[in-house]
Amino acid sequence: MTKISTPVLAGLDIGSTKVTVIIGTVNPENMLQIVGVGKAPNPGIRQGMVVNIEATTEAIRRAREEAELMSGYKIQEVWLGVAGSHIQSFDSKGMVAIKNKEVAASDIERVIEAAKAVAVPNDRTVLHVIPREYKVDGHDGILDPKGMAGIRLEASVHIVTGSQTALANNSKCLERAGLKCAGLVLEPLAAAMGALSEDEKALGVCLVDMGGGSCNLIYFVNGSVAHTSLIPVGGQHFSHDVAIGLRTPQSSAEELKKKFGAAMISLVPEDQTIEVEGVGGRKSRSVLRRDLVEVIEPRAEETLQLIQQDIRLSGLMPLMGSGVVLTGGAS
Repeated sequence: MTKISTPVLAGLDIGSTKVTVIIGTVNPENMLQIVGVGKAPNPGIRQGMVVNIEATTEAIRRAREEAELMSGYKIQEVWLGVAGSHIQSFDSKGMVAIKNKEVAASDIERVIEAAKAVAVPNDRTVLHVIPREYKVDGHDGILDPKGMAGIRLEASVHIVTGSQTALANNSKCLERAGLKCAGLVLEPLAAAMGALSEDEKALGVCLVDMGGGSCNLIYFVNGSVAHTSLIPVGGQHFSHDVAIGLRTPQSSAEELKKKFGAAMISLVPEDQTIEVEGVGGRKSRSVLRRDLVEVIEPRAEETLQLIQQDIRLSGLMPLMGSGVVLTGGAS
């Protein structure tokens, strides 16, 4: 009996705090099953941009080895998640004549190509062209025009672009780690596919992917992407505040935040104490857990205010029927 080979897919997320490699296989029901995950700390990234190629390459290698060990599969290529301050997105429109008075798949491809043919600057790469809606002979609100009769087809699309330099550095790290890039995916878009339901997207929702170095926001209106943005505050900023506020090393601040942290003082018992490691070999001391939360709460408040301000400035606030969904490590 011959073993049917299942397609093996791998995803790679190069984040500000860690690199994650995830390996999945497609089961007979055509669903993705996760079979391996590998993580490695990564000091070589700031705000989604590579600042140290050697460190990032090493982190990719280690995460890959761990995921391969766990899954028992060897991977050669990965889908690379991209995010960061270099991502820009905008709306565009295209229009074509329908060839045989009935919309075919080729007409849809042509109208998206026409919408894509806007002036994208030379130093930017198009990551995604996401159709928002189609119009056939001026009738709007059509989500899938295939098979409809008409003469003129229009498309409104949302185009997501990234800086060529930033993407080239990411690709360089991949190549050095011995991997090929199967394709690029906008990270908040991938997070939205995993965390949002169709109803939420249809009602209007803002997904906030809170990472180590930044929060990536993606807005959905009527089921399709309407806007993306970035706030340069993430989990690392919380840890940094704790390190300074409690005078403790960065690594120990991260531990304290994860173990004992809370976003509101009202959630913490009055008299609970925690051990805090001293800096430079000084002996550890006991502090109230409330002191830790007193450092975290203002930063959490500020982060949420920045998110609120971003939603207001986007002009999409009245359309956010399902509100805000938080995901990511810092959430």
